[in-house]
Amino acid sequence: MARIFPSLETENRPTVDTDTAAHYLNYSSQTLRYWSHSGTGPLQPLRVPGSNKLQWRTAELRALLGVAA
Repeated sequence: MARIFPSLETENRPTVDTDTAAHYLNYSSQTLRYWSHSGTGPLQPLRVPGSNKLQWRTAELRALLGVAA
């Protein structure tokens, strides 16, 4: 079943997971993980303590894409 994402304009969480951020940026999740690992790319995520998970700041996604909150 395909995942449904809210529009970035209506996203109300302060951070989103890698799959959601990749959807908004139109990149693969693996590309975002590479950005995190290599320190390259226009954004850097927050790391969730005690896990491998990454969270991406919604405000930074909006700023990069020129989307109003």
